[in-house]
Amino acid sequence: MLLARAPPPPLLSPSKSPAQRVRAFCRRRLAAPSTAAHASTVASSEASSFRAGQKRKQVASVANPLVKHCVKLRDSAAYRRSCGRLLLVGLVPILEVWRSGFAAIDCLLLLDGLAVPEELHELCGDVVYVSATVMKKISGMQSVDSTEAIAVMHMPKYFCDLNGDDGGAALDGLLHSPRRILVLDGIQDPGNLGTLIRSACAFKWDGVFLLPSCCDPFNEKALRAARGASLQLPIVSGNWYDLRAFMTERGMKMLAGHPESNSDGSDGTQTLSKELADSLMNESLCLVLGSEGNGLSEETVQACELVSIPMEGIFESLNVSVAGGIFLFMLRPKQQIYSRTLTS
Repeated sequence: MLLARAPPPPLLSPSKSPAQRVRAFCRRRLAAPSTAAHASTVASSEASSFRAGQKRKQVASVANPLVKHCVKLRDSAAYRRSCGRLLLVGLVPILEVWRSGFAAIDCLLLLDGLAVPEELHELCGDVVYVSATVMKKISGMQSVDSTEAIAVMHMPKYFCDLNGDDGGAALDGLLHSPRRILVLDGIQDPGNLGTLIRSACAFKWDGVFLLPSCCDPFNEKALRAARGASLQLPIVSGNWYDLRAFMTERGMKMLAGHPESNSDGSDGTQTLSKELADSLMNESLCLVLGSEGNGLSEETVQACELVSIPMEGIFESLNVSVAGGIFLFMLRPKQQIYSRTLTS
């Protein structure tokens, strides 16, 4: 089910960085009430930060059903998709995603003693105060120093699983006239996958296609590495049959990043250069990047024109997220290059 986009909340002063806002947030810990009058003042202050109909709850036990639900959201991709929800850990990524306006927060979990951040006063979901033990259980981390907040968020409307019943119908709506598609072939490290999605979003690529064996893009570590890009960029999960049909129908040229060393028996690898990028500027492109350990699949090698990054020294290849950033920048869409030229 496609979900409505949440309206962006009012922003704080742009002079404050996310790190500064986190420090300010941490300084707003509510002091233990020493008198009844002070306790009443604190309660009144807390109440003013809740909208009408918004619930304030308290959870101290790891056996609470909400805690079990959150742990399953963190650990299981199948459960995330069946619920249409995901878990985002840490105040900085929560604020970044909330400011983008591309996701709605169902529930905000805050460490006991913390006030609701100003930027999140307008959220419609519940606010749940949890103990340090519960926060550690849900986040899977041993320390709560960087996990003062966790958000249960809606799965983005820009995600499409072609294994689902309505995947094919939704695909055309997500990627109706793409010029640049990043395809990830068996990327299993969530940090690398999230970083690649973030780079694709930064360089204005139209979407990401995930082939089998890729880790889930809504894995908590992948979400943190993507810094909100996973909720803004169309992401499609499918197989090689789906990809071939999609690229053939739209007449897209298929390239694959490949080490200069042809140890897999491939040949005819081109070198990534400005001249090559310029020659492809007006073409619709699909770029495939392979996994960290196994590289490109045989299907990818057979279907794509291979392109390598020229390097000096003894190194044969780069980390896939580093190499991907270079490819995505060099092959970025024409309109982005043109707009940067006008503003430089």
